[in-house]
Amino acid sequence: MTLLRSGSATDTGLVRSVNQDLAVETGTLFAVADGMGGHAGGEVAARLAVDTLTVAFGSKPSGAGLSEAVNEANRVVHEHSLDNPELRGMGTTMTAAALVNEDGRDVIALVNVGDSRSYRYHEGELTQITVDHSLAEEMVRSGEISESEAAVHPHRHILTRALGVADDVTVDLWRIQPTRGDRFLLCSDGLTNELGSEQIAEVLATVPDPQVAADLLVRAARTHGGSDNITVVVVDVVLDDEPDDGAPIGGEVPAVAAVAADFRTAADEPEPPPVAAGPDDVEVLPGPEPLRPKFRDRWRARRKARRAARGRRLVTFRTLLFVVLLGAIVFGAYYAVRWYDTNAYYVQVNDNELMIFHGRVGGGVLYKPVEVERTGVTTADIPAYAVPGLVTGIQEDSLKAAQAYVAGLVATQHQAVCAQNPFAPACTATGTGLPPVGTTTSTTRAP
Repeated sequence: MTLLRSGSATDTGLVRSVNQDLAVETGTLFAVADGMGGHAGGEVAARLAVDTLTVAFGSKPSGAGLSEAVNEANRVVHEHSLDNPELRGMGTTMTAAALVNEDGRDVIALVNVGDSRSYRYHEGELTQITVDHSLAEEMVRSGEISESEAAVHPHRHILTRALGVADDVTVDLWRIQPTRGDRFLLCSDGLTNELGSEQIAEVLATVPDPQVAADLLVRAARTHGGSDNITVVVVDVVLDDEPDDGAPIGGEVPAVAAVAADFRTAADEPEPPPVAAGPDDVEVLPGPEPLRPKFRDRWRARRKARRAARGRRLVTFRTLLFVVLLGAIVFGAYYAVRWYDTNAYYVQVNDNELMIFHGRVGGGVLYKPVEVERTGVTTADIPAYAVPGLVTGIQEDSLKAAQAYVAGLVATQHQAVCAQNPFAPACTATGTGLPPVGTTTSTTRAP
């Protein structure tokens, strides 16, 4: 007799507003569905799929029954989308594991459609059982791109299989001999998008309680970005039916089919799709083949590839555009301040003489005033009331305006003197007696 213990957790993540993931966790049936199809469609598709799966498997609890239950879930979701135009195009992924008894032996039957994944943690090694039904993974299997390239490929989220998008779907099915101490992990891509295999394996290896392990994995994925809904189911085998001796289970179906499903070296030939074996449409891989390196080596290779990819992405059009815009803002701000500082003149008394300076009274941020003209006019040549203001400085918009201001003061003073003494020499002379303004220039900095 085989006994299982499980735990599950789910989270909306940090980007999405709605959680379209659903988990199933019963005594013998466990599943994860990741809905898609808009705000409502994904939730509806996932709910219909898990409800149909649970009922259909309950009426036929076997490996073949589990596969048929997924096909029934596909039919229900697809028909519901046809009957409700607002839900057209909805769908969901589905990965599920069930404890079944076949030919008097307990086995774990495992199915998959889409890019939600199932893993097995066995004797210290983490093995991906399922194969992603995505465009990027298809390209990996055909040898067009490497696994590291697939991890950052722009089409890695485009699915080639999902429940509900068509009236028929191909279901991958494995049968695995359970061994005491094994851990099975079912998860949506919200977990695997954020955490690498080594991080997942570390949690599974060090946290004994499945519920605590599920909670910790979800929190870690959320901390690492949480760009999608995150759902995890952890299933422990606490008592097995018999030792795992590697013998085939259920006739021609090898017990290691799930172990070899995704473990080929980069030098191997492209992996063919699973082929049916037997009346139960069991999806297995043909014959033994070399295993890929352990997950630690693959994780290190992927991490190196991601770092290299991040390095390449540092110099992108967006980065260049940001630098150009930032430079334009700084350049514009500098010249705006300088224009303000230099777009003025002022008149000020210096050693009893009126002088004209280029700049702002008191100086600017980027420009110090420069003396441009010594007028030759003294404080004795202008009205007394104007002197206090000239000590501080009188601002004008242009050099011509500053010269006119000085000339105006001289003229006012001349009129006042002549009004009091019309017979003064300056008032009776042919000339005006006004001292010249605007004839002397200088480039001395203001004190």
